[in-house]
Amino acid sequence: MGKLIKWIVALAVMYGVFLFSGYGVLIGSNQNVGGLGLQCKYLTARNVVIAQYLHGDNGVIGVADCPLFKKVETVVD
Repeated sequence: MGKLIKWIVALAVMYGVFLFSGYGVLIGSNQNVGGLGLQCKYLTARNVVIAQYLHGDNGVIGVADCPLFKKVETVVD
């Protein structure tokens, strides 16, 4: 029972961090447009956001992989 409460508190803290920071965590990605585009899905505290990147295998032009965390919205306090 104690571990369950710790997990709930940890999830609530993570939700608060994502809510007030405007960051999202990567939940999925796939290549599109013949491998030239990279579509990344980020889970934020409010919704799921999709970001499009130019894809390059070596990372010189575009990005090789999606960033794990990304600032996806402007937070107005």
